Amino acid sequence: MKTVPVFLLFFVCLALSVSAAERNYPGDRGQWQGFDCYNFTFEGRAAIVVVPKEVAPGAPWIWRARFFGHEPQTDIAMLELGYHVLWLDSAPLMGSPKSVELWQRFYLYATETFGLSSRAHLEGFSRGGLYTVNWAVKYPDETASIYIDNPVLDFKSWPGGFGKGAGSEGDWRDVLESYGLTEEEALVWRGNPTENPELEKLAAAKVPILIVCGDSDSLVPFDENEKPFVARYREYGGPVEVIIKPGNDHHPHSLPDPKPIVDFFLRAQEKADAR
Repeated sequence: MKTVPVFLLFFVCLALSVSAAERNYPGDRGQWQGFDCYNFTFEGRAAIVVVPKEVAPGAPWIWRARFFGHEPQTDIAMLELGYHVLWLDSAPLMGSPKSVELWQRFYLYATETFGLSSRAHLEGFSRGGLYTVNWAVKYPDETASIYIDNPVLDFKSWPGGFGKGAGSEGDWRDVLESYGLTEEEALVWRGNPTENPELEKLAAAKVPILIVCGDSDSLVPFDENEKPFVARYREYGGPVEVIIKPGNDHHPHSLPDPKPIVDFFLRAQEKADAR
């Protein structure tokens, strides 16, 4: 039997890996901030994967909750470091158990299809903290870190109109059923990740959390929402950091310089690699 020269085998494997990577990114190819971006659907919902120019060892990735392209400084910085950025439109499900199940299926799809790390870094902006925490407490071993600003769910101020969000009437009925609320109760109810009975499990896994908040935010005040969450997570022994943005009334994640957030992700990556 003839043997294949080592150098030829190397080039064959390289060609196969490149073609496999091209096949593995589904949907329509475009550009976002100078990076290749693929738009596709997953179980009928819009999804996006942004690909770094050079993938970092271990194929780490950032998983956005709720928004894509909103305050992109951090995503651009992480892409330049070789991280993928992924997003799935699960906002209409408002962090309910149904959204957790959807996220898990998308997580498996992303890790298996794109060959990404088995540990995801999570970004949860503007009430997206509920999505990220609700998924992470169920799957702490698959979570590298969490970066959030508003860990609260306020039905009354949900963008797009109460009971609508960006979703359908079916989504809204699913959410009310998931949380065990009537529409009248949802109008005055605000949910917080501190109420999740499995938060202790996330803390025990030593998953790092960063919260960035504005000290003038009246819509989602720190004392009412982030502070109880921070206190409880610390009580359970979980690592959590807080950055206060002075004089900010909303969108506190819009730091002019993403370096503190990027540094947090990189420290968390080191811990995840060591776990």
